[in-house]
Amino acid sequence: MDFIRNFPFFGIMLTMLAAIISLPMRGRAAKTISLTVFAIETLLAASVLIYTVHTGESFVYIMGHVGAPWGNELRAGVFEGLMAYFFSVVMLLSVSGGLKHLRLDIEESKRNFYFVMTDLLMGALLALIYTNDIFTAYVFIEISTIAACGILMIREIGRTTLAALRYMVFSLLGSGLFLIGIVLMYDLTGHLLMENMRLSVELLVLSGQFRIPLTVAISLMTLGMAIKSGLFPFHFWVPDTYGYSTPASGSILSGLVSKGYILILIKIYCRVIGWENLVQIGVTDILFVFGLAGMIVGSISAIHQNDIRRMVAFSSAAQIGYIYMGIGLGTQAGLAAACFHVLCHAVTKPLLFISASGLADASGGSKLFRDLQGSAYRNRWAGIAFTAGAFSMVGMPMFSGFISKLLFATAAVQVSVARMLPTLIVLAISTVLNAVYFLRTVIRIYTPAEQEIQGSMRIKWTQQRSYILVLLVFIALNLILGLFSQYIADAIQLGLSMFS
Repeated sequence: MDFIRNFPFFGIMLTMLAAIISLPMRGRAAKTISLTVFAIETLLAASVLIYTVHTGESFVYIMGHVGAPWGNELRAGVFEGLMAYFFSVVMLLSVSGGLKHLRLDIEESKRNFYFVMTDLLMGALLALIYTNDIFTAYVFIEISTIAACGILMIREIGRTTLAALRYMVFSLLGSGLFLIGIVLMYDLTGHLLMENMRLSVELLVLSGQFRIPLTVAISLMTLGMAIKSGLFPFHFWVPDTYGYSTPASGSILSGLVSKGYILILIKIYCRVIGWENLVQIGVTDILFVFGLAGMIVGSISAIHQNDIRRMVAFSSAAQIGYIYMGIGLGTQAGLAAACFHVLCHAVTKPLLFISASGLADASGGSKLFRDLQGSAYRNRWAGIAFTAGAFSMVGMPMFSGFISKLLFATAAVQVSVARMLPTLIVLAISTVLNAVYFLRTVIRIYTPAEQEIQGSMRIKWTQQRSYILVLLVFIALNLILGLFSQYIADAIQLGLSMFS
């Protein structure tokens, strides 16, 4: 059983090796390698999750058996195993569900590069989940940024190139701020490993020394990751980045990449700064305000869109607000609700992006709402899948989104009135706004078209068997999160308790 302790390292190295091997290969071979590796990653992460749940404790993997301060470490517990498992599954499904458009949108000679980039992204996300070294986190944040820009620009149309450039500018700004924060933390603590930094931070807090530099360092790291994950008011790159990319890229960027940045921030809060210290410094107050604002602004922006992909993209900005609002509550219950919503959003947004592409395919390739009328009859499975994703985001019972909002509301009633009332009010308003644009879209796609849309066609299930399978698995994941939420919430709580 102890051999499983090697799996986090194996997982990261396997994706890096797959990227190298895929580079000189043709697109078909690179695709096979990537999908195989993602399937293996799912098994490795599941093994780590089961092992840590069984033992009830986390473990540290010392790379090369060289300890601090020269060596590097990976750490795995229930939290890391759970996140790595869901991320691996979603990556596998996102790429599989978007294969048709990858063939249409990318030149054959460049398809292998797309799979190289997805391999690098998967490795970077796993490293962010498992790393025990804060500078290693920065290195893989940069790798993920480059790979994310790669899967955007490879489509080679004007809008995706502009979106990639905008994404690069914001990402580099966020990475730079994060790096400055790391440098300040290293100056203050003299360490880069998270546990060693935590001990030094505790001494600084107890002695009252360097309070202002410590606050500045935490604020810079928070600001950097807030920019990269698309928190209001830094969400301007989100609609073009998610809306004009291929369905697979939109699913990966929205469902996984932005969440990777949030997860490393949560690890820094809990394992480097200390949750009590974070609340005392007041960072959670800022996150709370901007999280609430993001929930409203993102939803209002989504209502005004006439393009289904851009609507889903703005909805993503609103959902990022939910996560930061949960963190901003400043309690373990709020943090656990935010982590659950990370999983909810990770399985729901790819479902919406991929099903929306199917509805557009049945409507002459148009993503405009006026052309999507009746599209759920032309592509029944895409219509069912989009409806399931919409119900989840609105918060219908049985779906994961309902549990997320229930957890946020439960966490809100445990805090002071000053935070409870704004949280409950904004949750209610946001839910109404979600219903406006999501249910309006569901009604439109199920309203028979008055006249045949030019280029529209009825797509049979025999023409998209693998696509339907991906949609069904995404729906199943949503229902699992909704119906078996207690087990998953307990696993999150257990994983967070291992941080202390």
